[in-house]
Amino acid sequence: MIDQQVSLRGGAARIPVRPRTGRLLVLAAVFICAACGLVYELELVALASYLIGDSVTQASVVLSVMVFAMGIGSLLAKRLRSHAAVGFGLIEAGLALIGGSSALVLYASFAWIGESRFALVGFSLAIGVLIGAEIPLLMTLIQRVDRQDAGGTVADLFAADYVGALVGGLAFPFLLLPVLGQLTGALLTGMVNAAAGGALVLWVFRRDLAPRSRWLLILVNVSVIALLATATVLADDFERAARRAVYGDEVRVAVQTDVQEVVLTGTGRSSLDLYLDGRLRVSAQDEYRYHEALVHPAMDGRHARVLILGGGDGLAAREVLRYPDVRSVTLVEIDPGVTRLARTDPALSALNAHAYRDPRLTAVTADAFNWLRAGHAGYDVVISDLPAPGITASTKLYSAEFYGLIAEVLAPGGRLVVYGGPPDTRPRTFWTVEASVRAAGLSTRPYGISGRRSGFAAGPDRTKAPHGWGFVLARPGPRAPALGLSSRAPKLRSLTEGVLAGAARYAQRGRLPEQAPSTLVHPRYWEEP
Repeated sequence: MIDQQVSLRGGAARIPVRPRTGRLLVLAAVFICAACGLVYELELVALASYLIGDSVTQASVVLSVMVFAMGIGSLLAKRLRSHAAVGFGLIEAGLALIGGSSALVLYASFAWIGESRFALVGFSLAIGVLIGAEIPLLMTLIQRVDRQDAGGTVADLFAADYVGALVGGLAFPFLLLPVLGQLTGALLTGMVNAAAGGALVLWVFRRDLAPRSRWLLILVNVSVIALLATATVLADDFERAARRAVYGDEVRVAVQTDVQEVVLTGTGRSSLDLYLDGRLRVSAQDEYRYHEALVHPAMDGRHARVLILGGGDGLAAREVLRYPDVRSVTLVEIDPGVTRLARTDPALSALNAHAYRDPRLTAVTADAFNWLRAGHAGYDVVISDLPAPGITASTKLYSAEFYGLIAEVLAPGGRLVVYGGPPDTRPRTFWTVEASVRAAGLSTRPYGISGRRSGFAAGPDRTKAPHGWGFVLARPGPRAPALGLSSRAPKLRSLTEGVLAGAARYAQRGRLPEQAPSTLVHPRYWEEP
């Protein structure tokens, strides 16, 4: 039994619509399938960046593997050209199932296995092969519907493909991600993909299908759509179970903001943990050690006006506001979801001592880089309380250009303090931060303290070895700032002059040879082993 015998004889397809209408329907299917394909690609890149980190590496892996696989798919499709209709229908069903379930499987592998890199490569390869097989088969189908010169057919196909990719690329960040979320967005995209591919073949080319092939396509497409629809209904339950696997049983708040996933766990102030995109950022058990070390050495000197970059949790602001002679604090945080939780969540607001209620604190929702470029000046202290640097969207906030902008807003005698990551486990990153600060014309004083468990990626294994926190204190001029505490410093739980003396030695003992600074055009914060 051979499908599409008309195709083998070189004749036109027997379709239920006029050739021009059939051509438009094929191009519409190309448009929809291209939009769905790009959504799958962007979904893999986004979720991999959230779960694994280092967005440049993850995007490079996904796109390069997928493009390579598309070439393989195009070659494999040559064997299906004599069965173009049934082949295209089965490929779209497979693409819908694999692409639609990709986000769910990646998240599951991260939650229960603790590793999603192999799944990422596997999905990139499979989706790429299936996308690559589409165009040769569609080329065969469209020529059978309405014969035209090959150049015109290719132009029409690629125009529909590229416009569809544009729509899919815009729909993902502006519609699917904020409205539906990662999992539901991918699942619904898969259902649309299966419906479009199945409708084209089962209606426009139904007369070219043998009865067994027709029923096979109906069964496969109905099964795929049913599976994806069932997964969509169960997505919320799955997400809750996966969160429990990642964060434990005490998840209180889980919010997907426009910037990141924010999760709060713990039953109260003393047990609170704050996770951003699956990574532990604040632990109530030891956060005071980090924030005291970050804030108080920079407050040794004039500190009437203080600028905090990041720190939307309000914990750095809490330490700053303990000084009664602080007149104003400006906090610049890109994610309003974090500041909203810091104001309203009972445990987090208690942990930050209700810093947002203090009239001296002004919170600004903005990208710190752009906010600094807008022109501000006269700050005695600038505190950069940002996640550890890596090749992410925030890499610019650890560049020499960024520190140059900070230098411009410092008042005479002002100080800057930067969190530079753990100096013991990521020494190249830490000393690159220090070199980038110096490249902005500031004199530096590195220091660090040992840590217990903060800053590692959340996952089934929470027993990673403890590491330290590294900081860079800096000021304009040729002389490095002194490392000490203000005479007006409040009583501290973990920080003393003696601890600071040891903190300087702690950082210096792992000093690396001169590192090149990181710049906007040459970022250097690659993940260290």
